[in-house]
Amino acid sequence: MSKQLKSDIVLTGVTMVWGATFIIVKNAIQTLPVYNFLFIRFLLAFLLLAIIFHKKLKNIDNKTLAAASVIGTMLFLGYAFQTMGLKYTTASKSGFITGFSVVLVPILEAVLLKRKPSKPAILGIVLAFIGLILLTTNIDLSINIGDFLTLLCAFAFGMQIVLIAKYASTLDTYLLATIQIGVVAVLSGIVSLIFEKPFIPTSLDVWSAIIITGVFATAFAYVAQNTMQAYTTATHTALIFALEPVFAAIAAFLIAGEVMSFRAIIGGIFMFAGIVLSELPEKEVSK
Repeated sequence: MSKQLKSDIVLTGVTMVWGATFIIVKNAIQTLPVYNFLFIRFLLAFLLLAIIFHKKLKNIDNKTLAAASVIGTMLFLGYAFQTMGLKYTTASKSGFITGFSVVLVPILEAVLLKRKPSKPAILGIVLAFIGLILLTTNIDLSINIGDFLTLLCAFAFGMQIVLIAKYASTLDTYLLATIQIGVVAVLSGIVSLIFEKPFIPTSLDVWSAIIITGVFATAFAYVAQNTMQAYTTATHTALIFALEPVFAAIAAFLIAGEVMSFRAIIGGIFMFAGIVLSELPEKEVSK
């Protein structure tokens, strides 16, 4: 198995986990304030990774610390802008605009890393973007402050992907993931103290959501992302991550009985096709 294929499989697994836990998080934040939840979730993940990689943490250097801090800040801003944007826009528009990072990433990668996306990747992006449009219902063309904040969220998530692509091949990816998760925990805790009334939950359901998302959707997922991105491009990673709403819809159907519309199913097919197309050698597409 090639490193590229292994990377695709692992990153797809990460996307499945994120999609599957979407409904779990949605239910948990009905009880627990958003940043209160994020603080506990990311703190749990950080403590778990700190225990596992404690020997590595002793040898952390300034370059790794600086890179992880910037990446962690971008990751936090993605969550922050998305949450703030949801106050002023619809969930469907939020999902669509957040998914716009699949278009932003190749632009950021070309500008920051001087890596021009291949023709198959560009065609894959177009198909994935069409899929996102089909997946998102009730979209209107008006723009408000919520849409702008959500666009900043897409930019932040796009930057996080591109920055990992930049540093994953030269730095210790386990330390990179551990520190960036710690940064998100700290920033989430600060925002929670300022804008919320944080508390320690007592509900078993909420703690189940925290443990599931903290261990699998955070600790495992971000270590996997940081490690696997060393073997693929930021653009290809963004294409795979664009499948999150597809897996979220499947999980919502299996867990809560939410039915996917025909339009959503077609959208998912377009997105899968985009990823498959992006795998083709450029000469195959040129024929």
